[in-house]
Amino acid sequence: MTDPYKEKLTPEEYRVTRQAGTERPFTGEFLHNKETGKYTCKCCNATLFESAAKFDSGCGWPSFNAQSNDDNVVYKEDSSLGMQRIEILCRQCEAHLGHVFDDGPLPTGKRYCVNSISLNFDASSDSE
Repeated sequence: MTDPYKEKLTPEEYRVTRQAGTERPFTGEFLHNKETGKYTCKCCNATLFESAAKFDSGCGWPSFNAQSNDDNVVYKEDSSLGMQRIEILCRQCEAHLGHVFDDGPLPTGKRYCVNSISLNFDASSDSE
């Protein structure tokens, strides 16, 4: 059976989202994005993060201190590369997004470190 994501995604998008890869730090499209809107899953378009939760952590990947209210990010223990981390995945399609750490800003103290290539961005049309 053919993997539908292989046809939908570029080879690099596939490597990161479907094979738990990582894009090079400081190279992602959304690292410095300051527009208002929402970040959605590259694979299934589920809402994952809101721009209000984005902050500059200096780590080289887009960082958020909370997932969106849609609750579409799930957690999985990851002991790859000789490290203990918490992998974050899209609840809808299980796309690999990145990892979450406990060194983010208040009020959550979380840093969702996300590969830009795992995301789409929908700019808000609100003028608020």
